[in-house]
Amino acid sequence: MKHLKDIFGGDLRQFGMVFALVALLLYFQIATGGLVLTPENVINLFNGNAYILVLAVGMVLVIIAGHIDLSVGSVAAFTGIVVAKCMSDWQLTGFGGALIGVLVGLVVGALIGAWQGFWVAYVGIPAFIVTLAGMLIFRGGNQWVGKSNTIPVSDQFQYLGAGYLPELGPSTGYNNLTLLIGLVLVALLVIGAVRTRRNQRRIGADLEPLWVLVTRLVLICAAILYATYLFATGRPGTSFPISGVILGVLVVIYGFLASRTIIGRHVYAVGGNRHAAELSGVKSKQVNFLVMMNMSVLAAIAGMMFVARSSASGPFDGVGWELDAIAAVFIGGAAVSGGVGTVVGSVIGGLVMAVLNNGLQLLGVGADWTQIIKGLVLLIAVAFDVYNKSQGKRSITGLLLKNFGGTNAKRETTETSQVVGADA
Repeated sequence: MKHLKDIFGGDLRQFGMVFALVALLLYFQIATGGLVLTPENVINLFNGNAYILVLAVGMVLVIIAGHIDLSVGSVAAFTGIVVAKCMSDWQLTGFGGALIGVLVGLVVGALIGAWQGFWVAYVGIPAFIVTLAGMLIFRGGNQWVGKSNTIPVSDQFQYLGAGYLPELGPSTGYNNLTLLIGLVLVALLVIGAVRTRRNQRRIGADLEPLWVLVTRLVLICAAILYATYLFATGRPGTSFPISGVILGVLVVIYGFLASRTIIGRHVYAVGGNRHAAELSGVKSKQVNFLVMMNMSVLAAIAGMMFVARSSASGPFDGVGWELDAIAAVFIGGAAVSGGVGTVVGSVIGGLVMAVLNNGLQLLGVGADWTQIIKGLVLLIAVAFDVYNKSQGKRSITGLLLKNFGGTNAKRETTETSQVVGADA
């Protein structure tokens, strides 16, 4: 037990959702007779949930800022039907037509985000009310634009949500490009760890034991390489999905923005204590406008990914997506009151829900019990986090992600009030 604490840090009760994710994978792998960790199932699981994880990336910033967005499912559906309608009416074909469709979707998402952000930031209407209205408006808009019909999209546009990394190089029985990406990730992780340790030694900081660093790197690299193997050995024509590439790029970008930039610190500051942040020079109205607008843009991306994977947009797209995204964020360690949360933690929370849903389906559990179990998992995860905080302990996911390259959001929130004035 002591060695585990040395490797991962903190109290063993606080290891969080990463360990819950591993435990779920192992349990369902055994219970289903090895059906979970197969290349085909892992690819389908990741491909089928990427759009929810994209929503979670945007939703965590909204929740950190102290708001909630109930409209993301309807915004995604509305964007999807507008893009499909444009491609159909304008006869957009080929990759050029697909690119125009993507640009149309992004513009629609930005306009919707600006509309909702205006009411929240500058009129002062709570985001809950604004986005509840948006959920109704854009759900009706989806049915009005599409006349409650299903509208297909081009084959080239479908690549956005149903495509895979292409084959490169000689035939090896694996997808070489997927293998290359996995090896590059491992190399970057090791180089980053070595560079960080070297910088810590140069400034005289306390260094963790070398065996702790090596053990942690081995575990993380082994997980990456195993996932790479699964994605690279799927049935012919499949590999790491393009939707996963989009998600990975967004996680890197938003993880950096949230933890390493002024705007990220301002979002945490506004969510932690808006009045104190304003006294420190933070323009809270601009922050609120940006997080709401950004959420709608990411909802548009998620909607296009889903339509691309489904090959058509329909009147029932997006139903319940907002609940899945919100659940992923709270399971990932965000606080209901705002000011706490991480991008990586939200993605992990989304993966926990995805694995739980997939495993229960493989076991033949009905939709009724699946919903009950998912609700209990959400309630227990948040209750456990609240208990830890009431005892003066760190958020379980925030503590864990500190050791996995993430940000200790709770610590960062308190520090923000001290430095944000200078940043502003």
